[in-house]
Amino acid sequence: MKKVLVLCTGNSCRSQIAEGYLRHFAGSKAVIYSAGVETHGVNPKAVATMKEDGIDISGHTSNNVTEYRDIGFDYIITVCDHAKERCPVFPSRAVMLHYNFPDPAKFQGTEEAVAKAFARVRDLIKTYASDFVQTYL
Repeated sequence: MKKVLVLCTGNSCRSQIAEGYLRHFAGSKAVIYSAGVETHGVNPKAVATMKEDGIDISGHTSNNVTEYRDIGFDYIITVCDHAKERCPVFPSRAVMLHYNFPDPAKFQGTEEAVAKAFARVRDLIKTYASDFVQTYL
């Protein structure tokens, strides 16, 4: 079974959303992990935007990438430029993939505007995750 790591800065929004969709689309084809180069906790707005699309990530935890050093990943996906630059070297032959998604936690405005921004990023990540599973798994 393939092992996939999604890596972001704080493992709070983008990587959590990606983990949720990758698990959804991959099913039993892969084990999906997410982590950050730091840990910021799972953002409640990420949980809410995923719930709107029928995916429950409320049980996810925010993990540091160092927790996974001993796992032989097949794919490592960085979902922000900061994580790509700070990604540690893993002792594996993992295929490294990168897509710099906007950080929804940085959006400001009314509750409604922020919710729409989260939904836009969620939908971008959903498409990416679906394409990844179809292409690589």
